[in-house]
Amino acid sequence: MSPFRFIKWIMEGLSLEIFGDSSQQRGFTYINDIARGTIKALRPLDYEIINLGSNKPYRLDESIKLMEEYIGRKAKCNYKEFHKADVKATWADIEKAKKLLDWRSQVSLEEGIKRTVQRTK
Repeated sequence: MSPFRFIKWIMEGLSLEIFGDSSQQRGFTYINDIARGTIKALRPLDYEIINLGSNKPYRLDESIKLMEEYIGRKAKCNYKEFHKADVKATWADIEKAKKLLDWRSQVSLEEGIKRTVQRTK
């Protein structure tokens, strides 16, 4: 969810609130990929828990640089102490999604941010 807020805040000239030094990593996944996986999971599979998401983590500062590039404006960043309940890196294990649904994310971080910026303007 942070890309939506960050893009909006950069466009409005507001500061991004970043907990930590922005080196933390997340597996960002474009909504169309999640929707496609959800539709594929509608077929009968008995009872399975299947992760849909990106299996490749990206640094938060990498995603912010892409947002700045596609928006054409530098982000103002307000760094705060890293939250003790947060984790340094998260991403999805999509092996079951590959095997049972023939699913993997198709939209890259770069393309996803580009599309989101274009739709937000």
